Amino acid sequence: MIQRIKRFLGIGRPNPKEGHTIIVNVEKLERRVALLDDGVLEEYTVEREGDQNIVGGIFKGRVRNIEPGLKAMFVDIGLEKNAFLHFWDAIPAALDSGLEEIQRGDRPKKQQKKVTSKDIPSIYPVGSEIMIQVSKGPIGTKGPRVTTNISLAGRYLVLMPYTEQFGISRKIDDPKERARLRKIMQRLSVPDGMGIIMRTVAQGTRARHFVRDLAMLLEQWREVEGRRDTSPAPVCVFQEPGLIERTARDFLTDEVDQVICDDAETTEFIREVAGRISRRARRRIHHLATPQPIFEALNLQKQIDEAFSRQVWLKCGGYIVIDETEALISIDVNTGRNRGAKDVEKMIVQTNIEAAEEVARQLRLRNIGGLVVVDFIDMRHRKDQQAVYKAMKDRLRKDKAKTQVLQISAIGLMEMTRQRLNESLRDTMFEPCPYCQGRGRVKTTMTMSVEIQRKLVSVINNRREQGGDLMVVVNPDVLNRFKTADSKILMDLERQHSGRLIFRSDPALHRERFMVVDAATEKVIEQV
Repeated sequence: MIQRIKRFLGIGRPNPKEGHTIIVNVEKLERRVALLDDGVLEEYTVEREGDQNIVGGIFKGRVRNIEPGLKAMFVDIGLEKNAFLHFWDAIPAALDSGLEEIQRGDRPKKQQKKVTSKDIPSIYPVGSEIMIQVSKGPIGTKGPRVTTNISLAGRYLVLMPYTEQFGISRKIDDPKERARLRKIMQRLSVPDGMGIIMRTVAQGTRARHFVRDLAMLLEQWREVEGRRDTSPAPVCVFQEPGLIERTARDFLTDEVDQVICDDAETTEFIREVAGRISRRARRRIHHLATPQPIFEALNLQKQIDEAFSRQVWLKCGGYIVIDETEALISIDVNTGRNRGAKDVEKMIVQTNIEAAEEVARQLRLRNIGGLVVVDFIDMRHRKDQQAVYKAMKDRLRKDKAKTQVLQISAIGLMEMTRQRLNESLRDTMFEPCPYCQGRGRVKTTMTMSVEIQRKLVSVINNRREQGGDLMVVVNPDVLNRFKTADSKILMDLERQHSGRLIFRSDPALHRERFMVVDAATEKVIEQV
């Protein structure tokens, strides 16, 4: 309690191992933000110089082509790849399933003609201009996904300028609090034709904060309208703020005990952003000057490095194995060192519950999503499966991305989906290996020996009349096998040829590459 009071008053050294902490590292080429829960890394985000975050950005685009078979259109928004707009995302949508729609008493409900997907091509013909917002960034070879349901996110509110819907997040489950927020919503001066959503962080917030937040959002929208009306398509009329400002807006809640930043100028910027929202929040923002990188000084680098490991150990001695593919994420749960217990069933349930909690954490930490399949250790009793399912659901409540989890199946598999807005942490930090082309494996020396021998037989048969010495250039590992295990086979092969077979090694040559050269003319006959 004393430590919390000191932190509140800005006294003493900030301690990242207590409560919820945000660590901000600012360097010339990179900005990093880590979210800790009692010293455990929960989220990690990297933004690099030159990166363009378009998720949440609003564009005035131009329809380039319509694909009725896909029920989609492609929109030019000024980027390398056209944006993908599904007909369903071009229809004025109902509120998200995580919201409760509120009908304002001062606003009569308008009867609007129902728009279906069949109407979209006539509403937005090829060549027409269209206002859209990026809902999902480009991933791999796919372009960004967009929607016409535009919204602007503030600290406590989300402004929807093209719909008159009003809502409160369902994550606010206290009936009294929901009633209080409804009354505040009734008093807010929202322009005709617009709607608002009260975010989860609105819980417990005073009315004046909503008034201030709404005024800022309306000012933002007026700027968007100004750029929309004066700029030809395609053009970006609104871009989401950078990582630092987004962190102050979205993460600096009452649950966050402190923010620690290693850059004095950035610390002041965060304080300024936080001050627009809450003066008390400024006191929780600290500047920490360290002679070494802040993530190393606070012993976070090891946890970050573990985020890229395929195998993650659990406290109980078990471990999970995470494999990312383009289509899905496969996660396997193993008992590992957690063996020898008298009550085997209890040990299995304990391992599975820890695994469920760690899986939920790893999904956030690695920013991975799509279809996720978790192979838990088999459990006999339904109540044990329910306990694991509940552990997963409870842990996923911390996740800002939308998730959907199914019950554990009869064969021990849990299927779930997680919203994927951007590239995963792995794709951001790494590129495919130029040696193995991202497979993670290379051909064995035996495989290469077989393939080279097969190619040599073909070359020898084609040059039977010509003859002459042949030089074969290979990787040193393959040459070592030629000299040992396969020497007799190559001698037999040489007897079939009216010339010598000369083998040379080249350390710079990829193991899966080789060359067959005419020794007399040095002309390359075959190259793989």
